[in-house]
Amino acid sequence: MKIGLMSDTHSFLDERVFEHFKEVDEIWHAGDIGNYDAVVERLKNFKPLRAVYGNIDDALMRRTFPENLHWESDGVKFFMTHIGGYPGKFPVRIREEILKTQPDVFICGHSHILRAMFDKTLNVLCLNPGACGNQGIHKIKTLMRFETGNGKISNLEVIELKNKNQ
Repeated sequence: MKIGLMSDTHSFLDERVFEHFKEVDEIWHAGDIGNYDAVVERLKNFKPLRAVYGNIDDALMRRTFPENLHWESDGVKFFMTHIGGYPGKFPVRIREEILKTQPDVFICGHSHILRAMFDKTLNVLCLNPGACGNQGIHKIKTLMRFETGNGKISNLEVIELKNKNQ
């Protein structure tokens, strides 16, 4: 299965997302979605969507999506939430959840900093796709793409969408 991973749209959906995600089977959004019609409706009409809400998301988004999402895809266990940190800097809540559920891949957003790191202590791949909206500290809008199959992820790609506001 081919996956498109994004985060921190903050109500702005770059049209280039549709081109970069045209071959994916599902889109996963790691929170701070923003406006439902501008982002969620458009993504859902394009591809199946999995998402969690973020700290800027309103009551509608919090009713629509969970704070934490756990699932398995092609033999790979995933855990996604918005505010999650990174290896060596996980909040206690996240560290405990990773230890309890033992995902293969942990996905978060929030920092607007793209990261792909393996935590040897917790034995989990940690992915943060950065931010693809126009608000926040990032200078370049980013996405990730990868594939799942046979109990692993492969072909992880980082996609840069140019500078913010372009």
